[in-house]
Amino acid sequence: MANIVAIVGRPNVGKSTLFNRLVGMRKAIVDETAGVTRDRHYGKCEWNGKDFSVIDTGGYTINSDDTFEMEIRRQVELAVDEADIILFVVDVMGGITDYDAAIAEMLRKSKKKVFLVTNKVDNNDRIYFSAEFYALGLGDPYNISSASGFGTGDLLDAVIESLPKEESPVEELDIPKVAIVGRPNVGKSSLTNALLGEERNIVTPISGTTRDSIHTRYNKFGQDFFLIDTAGLRKKGKVHEDIEFYSVMRSIRTIEESDVCVLMLDASQGIEAQDLNIFNLIVRNKKGVVVVVNKWDLVAKENNTMKEYTDNLKKRIAPFTDVPIIFTSVVNKQRVFDVIQQISVVYENRKRRIPTARLNEFFLPIIEDTPPPANKGKYIKIKFVTQLPTQTPSFAFFANLPQYVREPYKRFLENKLRENYDFKGVPIQIYIREK
Repeated sequence: MANIVAIVGRPNVGKSTLFNRLVGMRKAIVDETAGVTRDRHYGKCEWNGKDFSVIDTGGYTINSDDTFEMEIRRQVELAVDEADIILFVVDVMGGITDYDAAIAEMLRKSKKKVFLVTNKVDNNDRIYFSAEFYALGLGDPYNISSASGFGTGDLLDAVIESLPKEESPVEELDIPKVAIVGRPNVGKSSLTNALLGEERNIVTPISGTTRDSIHTRYNKFGQDFFLIDTAGLRKKGKVHEDIEFYSVMRSIRTIEESDVCVLMLDASQGIEAQDLNIFNLIVRNKKGVVVVVNKWDLVAKENNTMKEYTDNLKKRIAPFTDVPIIFTSVVNKQRVFDVIQQISVVYENRKRRIPTARLNEFFLPIIEDTPPPANKGKYIKIKFVTQLPTQTPSFAFFANLPQYVREPYKRFLENKLRENYDFKGVPIQIYIREK
């Protein structure tokens, strides 16, 4: 189950340094892929075998005086609305400012678990300064130095202890969990209604799932899956739907809880930076993806419009282009059933297992014909390949000098895999290991 920890606080208290330290820990421990790009404001932290998502709200602040206070307030509201745990960071050397007091007041009113984090405690003398922050009424401060890492272990122990324990009953059923994601106003609600609206008696909402995330069962026309809806059921409050931060926060949990994501685009606007952010979130979380280009009825058609649009789209989402792309008009119920079928296909592809013998039979002749390029005069030999027992398709190629195999060759191996086996819509991990 996806848990979200949000870091809030006024500017320059060290939110981003703390974020980098939390996310960097996981980078060092868990991620064996070199050069994985990471969104600056969203990452994963793993501590003592548990992981959670971390969001640095500071990355979204607009630095102009008139909008400044409004932006901070808005981000705290969002964090309160969306996160399970909030880390409220203050500067031990700066004392309590008006901004700190205003944020504390908002957090006290919320029902969320809040950790007061006094940052920049770089020596023992500064610990005494943190006593002032008891006045904020948020309990004991956690003294840390996000720059050196002092105190972050104790903070993380407490965070892990406070993460929600409940499990969703949906987990037990082996049917796809599908999230419909995308920017505001691309037609997510319309698609949900098109799928569920006509025959409400067939769907069975399951109550008691954690944190307002509703799993609605879709079971008709021979298809059976859960539609995850978190965003649609939360009150929007005073938040304007156009801020990037809002879209990202809303998308993270739905993506993490799903098996397959339907990414909706607005045909009349093309693919925008925010769409790419959400696409990359899906890929980074190793979820299946179906791209739905909605409002196709509003686009002036010429002979090659669909092909041109598809080519342009694939250019933008490269290198992972092996995804189903469906052009719809949800309002006119055009090709909605194609979306449902592709969800099912992608889900099956994500579970695909290839026997080791068949993999080696297929790959070893290809590798012999096209070996990895020699590096610094060293010849690389790949002797064996196997699929790893992971939830999503991952393959290990065993070589004598794995450190010399470069990214383009991994891509070559992935492309060969995709040419021979159907992994459409599914990110693939390729690992080169020492034999």
